[in-house]
Amino acid sequence: MKRTHLPLNALRVFDAAARHLSFTRAADELAVTPAAVGQQIRALEDVLGVVLFRRTSKGLELTDEAMAGLDALREGFLHFEESVRAMQAGQASHHYTIAVPRDFFGAWLGERLAAFRADNPDVHYALVDGETSDFTEANLDLAVRLAEGPGELEGIVLGKAEKLRVGAVGRSGEKDLPLIHWQGQGEGAEEDVALSVPDAGQALAAAAAGLGVADVPALLAEKWIAEGRVEPLGEPEPCRRAYWLVAPMPQWRQKKVKALVERLTAG
Repeated sequence: MKRTHLPLNALRVFDAAARHLSFTRAADELAVTPAAVGQQIRALEDVLGVVLFRRTSKGLELTDEAMAGLDALREGFLHFEESVRAMQAGQASHHYTIAVPRDFFGAWLGERLAAFRADNPDVHYALVDGETSDFTEANLDLAVRLAEGPGELEGIVLGKAEKLRVGAVGRSGEKDLPLIHWQGQGEGAEEDVALSVPDAGQALAAAAAGLGVADVPALLAEKWIAEGRVEPLGEPEPCRRAYWLVAPMPQWRQKKVKALVERLTAG
């Protein structure tokens, strides 16, 4: 059924004028001029085809037609307020659905989510594997993607767009070590590939096992290097892609998403 267009702003002005029985005091409440209140009331009367106020020696009075609809109008405004609070409560909830590559979760994101939850015990996470998960279908709040930028989404980069060659500890002096290639790497496939693996995390594990060397995102390698599981073979080099936190604008503007993004991008 087609809904009737409601002049909500004029109805809000009518409610204020009816409570105060004064255009001047209604104008003060609404931060407009008394003339603007009068214009809204006249426009509403034209739309409804009724007179809402009459002037008497004692001041403004509501007509019978105005009185007949006032209680229902105020009840409607209460429903509007409840609806807004319900929508805000959804945005302010402590449930996060996040799409993140498994290797990045294990090497970087996991411990940071744990730290955030330690400070916010009511937080609950639902993790979705994959960089291409659809925000609508998966009902995502946030995603981590290895990309050249946020694309059409809102986003902020994590770390620098750098890659780093790593290998097993103690083998940095060896020459002609074979290359471990991972799906989506997009670079280095023309070299002598000893092993192909699904992602950069498995490339790190294969390098740590001595199966060769791997060019992986520098941010991903930090924890492995700090734990002595692999060692860098040279210095980080610039590359096109980095890890990005991304979301469509409606999710990006949520208070809960802002809070988590701020924590994950803190120095």
